[in-house]
Formats: sequence, structure tokens, C-alpha cells
Amino acid sequence: MHVITDKSTNSQLEVVPERGGIITKWRVQGQEIFYLDEERFTNPSLSVRGGNPILFPICGNLPENTYAYNGKEYTLKQHGFARDLPWEVTKQDTQDKIALTLVLKSNEQTRTVYPFDFQLTFTYQLLGSSLIVHQEIQNLSRERMPFCIGFHPYFSVQDKSQLQFEIPSTQYQNQVTKEITPFDGNFDFERDEIDVAFKQLTAKSATVIDNARKLRLTLDYDDIFSTLVFWTLKGKGFYCLEPWSAPRNAINTAENLTVLAPGTSCTTQFKLTANFF
Repeated sequence: MHVITDKSTNSQLEVVPERGGIITKWRVQGQEIFYLDEERFTNPSLSVRGGNPILFPICGNLPENTYAYNGKEYTLKQHGFARDLPWEVTKQDTQDKIALTLVLKSNEQTRTVYPFDFQLTFTYQLLGSSLIVHQEIQNLSRERMPFCIGFHPYFSVQDKSQLQFEIPSTQYQNQVTKEITPFDGNFDFERDEIDVAFKQLTAKSATVIDNARKLRLTLDYDDIFSTLVFWTLKGKGFYCLEPWSAPRNAINTAENLTVLAPGTSCTTQFKLTANFF
């Protein structure tokens, strides 16, 4: 575990490189912002439910977990492999900025399910009450590389009925039924599961106000992030508001899919800001 701290705001990040480069804890003013299922986290055979898992090279799941490229079929499980593989810490800053940089490189294991050479370089930065995630995606292959990238932050919540949402969209799509539903800023938290995608985004910022915790949480994201996914389970102390670069199955449909030319890279970032009132 790597820990970085901003004493000026009593903020702290805990990062576990070996488990997908995940941020497991983010504290602002000494209060936990993220939810973490400790029991699942300590079992390497289970996916992590909590913190801020990284989604790459796909977001969501694929029909029968398969996609085709150059006439060949490949298998990728939900959200891809970046959240399961060990990342390497390459730099820790404590002077000019408070940050931790991690790298994930393609290897024989990744190439069996995703036939490209790549390097992901992520920097987690604490800046006041904000967490900034800088990302660089490099295509080291000799051919064009399609991918999706996203994040799956789990936010801790005590009473979901006290949540207010400012999401820049007037409709969402049910991830299971594909039904389009108007959005008026409210969710029915009596449902066992809510899993919806906002695709028609009119701004690059969304806010959730947690009146029970007196917390205003703002998510700012770059142009590459075309989709916001909201997910929660009844009876669980979390909700997820997830920035995705493309909707699920984009590697098959090409909807908002990012494609990098050989030897090129792209950079992007998103920012979470937690203000207590």
C-alpha cells in the first residue's frame, strides 16, 4: 500500500498497485469519501467492490464476453483487465505537488485477450479537497488500437434518500432493458438495483449533494468521457457515478470508441472535489 497525504486539508489517498492500481481510500478533512468492501478486497479471487477501479480496455460487459478484431474472436470479461493486474509505481511526488504515478504495460497475458502493445501511465494527485487523475494512454503497436477507458468510483453513503443529483442530461438508458427513461434528478432507491447510462451529456461536470453527510461531491471530466453510468444496490452503503469514454460493447459497435494511431498517445483527466458544508 502507498499512502500520500496533504496535511493542509487533512486529505489522504491509499493506493494498492498490486490490485489494479486501485485507490482504496480517499479522505478529505479526515472523512472517508469512498466505500470499500473489505471482505471482497482481501479475497484476490473476487473483483474489488469499492474505491476507484480502473476500466480498460473496455467499460461494462460484452455479449458473451467476446469481441472480434481482424476476423479473430477474443474474450474480455467485464470492464477489462486493468483493474485486476498489478501496476508499477514509478514516481512519488511530495514537493511541487502531492502525487503518485503508476504504470501498466502490455504483456503476454494481456495480448491473448487484447492483441495490442500499450502503456498506461496514471498520476493520482491530491490538490486541496480535490483528487485529480491524469491519464496517458500510449499505443506502442504497429496498428491502430481501439479502446475504452473509464472509472468506477464507489462513494460512501448513509441515507440515499438524502441525495440530490445534478447530472447534465434529461434521460438515461437502462443498462439491462435498454429502455430510455426521462430523468428529473431523482432515482427510485426502493429498486433492488439501479444500473443506468447517461449518454446525452450537455456539460462536463456532475454533482451529487449528500445532505445527510453535508457533502457536495463534484465530478469534472474531459471530452473523451461521453457517458456517465449510475449504479447502486439496495441495502448497500454506496452509489457509483462512473465516467466512461464509451458505452458498453463499444469495441463491437464502435459507438464513441477511441482509436489511437500506431505510435501515438492521448492524455486526459478527471477530477473529484469533496466539499463539506
